[in-house]
Order: sequence, then C-alpha cells, then structure tokens
Amino acid sequence: MPVSNDDLFELVDAALAADYTRVRRVGSKIAGKLDDEDAARTLRTLIRRKGVPLRASGYAESLPVDGKSRLPLIEEQPWPTTPVFLSDANGAVVTSFLEDVRNADLLASKGLATRLSMLLAGPPGTGKTLLAGHIAAQLERPLYTVRLDSVISSLLGDTAKNIRSIFDFVPSREAVLFIDEMDAVAKVRDDRHELGELKRVVNTVIQGLDSLDDRAVVLAATNHPQLLDPAIWRRFPYKADLGAPDPSARTDLWRHFLFEADDGASQLAQTLATVSEGLSGADIQNIALSARRHAALTGGPIDVTAVVWAVLRSREGLLTLPSRSGIPADHRRELAQHLSGVAVKAADIARLLGVTRQTVGAYLKEPGHAAG
Repeated sequence: MPVSNDDLFELVDAALAADYTRVRRVGSKIAGKLDDEDAARTLRTLIRRKGVPLRASGYAESLPVDGKSRLPLIEEQPWPTTPVFLSDANGAVVTSFLEDVRNADLLASKGLATRLSMLLAGPPGTGKTLLAGHIAAQLERPLYTVRLDSVISSLLGDTAKNIRSIFDFVPSREAVLFIDEMDAVAKVRDDRHELGELKRVVNTVIQGLDSLDDRAVVLAATNHPQLLDPAIWRRFPYKADLGAPDPSARTDLWRHFLFEADDGASQLAQTLATVSEGLSGADIQNIALSARRHAALTGGPIDVTAVVWAVLRSREGLLTLPSRSGIPADHRRELAQHLSGVAVKAADIARLLGVTRQTVGAYLKEPGHAAG
C-alpha cells in the first residue's frame, strides 16, 4: 500500500517541529502500510532509536527528573513489534478498557466516567510490559514508563517528591503512564516491617492517582499482587491476571514464534501447546526463537524434537534451550514414553519426534513404559 500524502506531510511537519513523539507515531503508521517488509523493518528500527537524532539537533523533551541525580524519572518507550497473546478473559478486559478510553468524553457526558486505570498482575514472563506497550499503540499514545531506579531514593522524602513530580507531569501529556513493579512503591500500609516514611510514599501514590483527571490513562504491573495496599486495588477498576498462557494462547505462541504462522503446522503447534503447560509466553518465545536461529545457521529444518526435549526439561521452572547437537535415540525413546504418559496420541508423537508411527510403537513396547 502506498504512503498517503497526509502521512508524509505529517511526518515532515513533526520532524521540523522536533516532536519525537509524533515522529514515532506517524513513522509506525507508515511502516504498517508498507508492502516491502524489509523497508518496514528498517523504518521500525530507526523509530526505536528513541529520538537520538532529535536530541543531537538540540531537542530535549522536558521530562521530570530526580532533584539530586538529575536522572529522568520516566522515559518514553517505543511501541512493541512483538505480538501479544491473551486468554479470552483477558482479551475481553483489554477490549473493554480500550473502548472506554476511546469513548471517555461520551461516557462522561452521560455521567458514566470512570478511572482509566488498569492493573496487570502475574509472574515474570507473562507479557505485562508487552501488553502495556500494545495498549499504548492501540490508543496511538506515547508510552511513558516510570524508572524506579531514579524514583526510589535513599532519602525517602525525595522518593515521595519524585512521585509527585511524575503525577504533576502526566496531565500535560496525552500519554499512557506505565508503573512497573507497582508493589515497590505501593505496599500494604499495615506491614509492620515497613518504616513510617515508606507508608507515606504509598499515600503519595494514592494522592497522585486521585489527582488525575478522568482522561488520564495509567497502567500498573506487579509480580506480587498480594503485597499491594487495598487502596491501590480500588483505584484500578480494570484488572488483568496474566498467568501462564492457556492452551489456545500457547498454540498461537508456537504458531507465531516457531512456525511463523504456517497453517500447515497447526497440528504440531497444538501438540506443543499440550506439552508446554506451565511455561510462560516468554519461555515459549525463547525456546522457539533459539530453535529457529539454529535452523537459520545450519540451513536445515527446525529440530522439533529438540524443542520438545527443551520444553519438558523446562517444566520444573528452569528454562532450557533446545540442544544444537541433536537428541540421542535413547532420549527420543524417553520422550515418546513421556508424551504417551500425558495422553499425546501416537500419531502426534511421531510428528514431534520426526519418526514413523511404527518406531513410536516400538518405543512404547520397551521395558519401563507403563500403559496409560
């Protein structure tokens, strides 16, 4: 699809105005319309440089900084190019949230305005930060991420001051504010092990959230939702619990990251989804991309057997990447017996291991395999 004159004019106007946020926004829009995938990838790479050329030309965005170190308290993050895969329940929550943000004025006119705040909870690797980026991209707003390394000071009074600076800055920008590791500044206030000053930091966060108008979009993420103060929970009407991906999401993850959305590999993706229960989306992505890198370097096919071996060895919580030296025959036998034990059909085992069904049958007849 050709680039429209309007997009080209807006890009030039934004560049001459040294408006990095608008340059990135329009550039991403143009990249999405390009038919040449290599050109689109190059353009996205340029956009992800975070405005270095603009800073070199003398432009510097006025972001809040820590009074002592002068380090920025927030930084603008580029919109992600990696897709996000959600369960149906979380997908419905995000869709509702986006609809309400886009129609905030209409809802306000009918007396139905609400806080445009969403809390993302879940263990590491479940896509909380990625989802925040996609929400910002869907809203076509810049994503400002709070830098906790700058915000949290050894002088606790400065921490509260930094938090106030962030919430004073937000209303002046039509952006998405993302607070990662929310529990670091919003722990429950009746924790007897915390100092009184730290409790005042929580109060500052609550006051900052209350100071925002109905159009401010705030996303927060936590790996430890049980640590959050109840008052924080009440200020985030939208909540998404990003646990380990469900079977449907795991299938989509394998199809995208391992098989590059090849419809012919749908059955393999579904079988891998079955045996990868408990893995996070990040785990699946890392295993899949490692296998594809090896295939690219050798010029050969993807070693799906090595992928299965890595998946099963990663289920105890420690990520294992696929072996690049191949899977010995005795390990293939072990794999076949294990897969049969978790109710994977013989035909699917044969596909995963790259052997015939007769070979699978022989594996399953050998000593040490108990019939299911």
